[in-house]
Amino acid sequence: MFCSKCGAAVPEGAAFCNACGQPVTGGSAPTPVPSGPSSSELPSVWQTRGVQPPAHFAGFWLRLVAYIIDWAILGFVTGILIILPLMGNTLRALATSGKSPFEFYMQMNSQIVAVRLLVLMAGWLYFALLESSPWQATLGKKALGLLVTDLAGRRVSFARASGRYFGKIVSAIILFIGFLMAGFTEKKQALHDILAGCLVIRKL
Repeated sequence: MFCSKCGAAVPEGAAFCNACGQPVTGGSAPTPVPSGPSSSELPSVWQTRGVQPPAHFAGFWLRLVAYIIDWAILGFVTGILIILPLMGNTLRALATSGKSPFEFYMQMNSQIVAVRLLVLMAGWLYFALLESSPWQATLGKKALGLLVTDLAGRRVSFARASGRYFGKIVSAIILFIGFLMAGFTEKKQALHDILAGCLVIRKL
């Protein structure tokens, strides 16, 4: 099967061309639009022939807004369900200690390490379960019309979504350059997208 836009070979069952991002709906060669219809009729002709516009990759700023929404939701939920029940008394002591919350959170005592691991696990389950679900998106991405797919435009597995989530640790430890890569790579992929073989596309 070949891409109707650039002519590149496309794997059987793929939804997008790996070379140019053109959606693929089947067939081994491009189906020409018959001559005759006026420009106002062309969209319906395209629809009957299964031709679709190219995929639109989500850029850095749109993804950043979705990420902020997601972590606002996660922060609220983990605060109510994890941090307050486990550290309520400790937080009250913090309020009178003069320490900053960040300094306190980065301590290495067993209670705080346990809370940090629980927050990490909550984030993993939130992102991996939702991005591998039929939604293919977290709440923040869904609000902005974004989807997470594999390189062929298909729904990702839980394992791939998990790899993408933990790949964000790599994106972060190199001074967040891995996240910034979504602003200038060809398919708007961050480093963790490249490591997991994922795309983030925008529905129009």
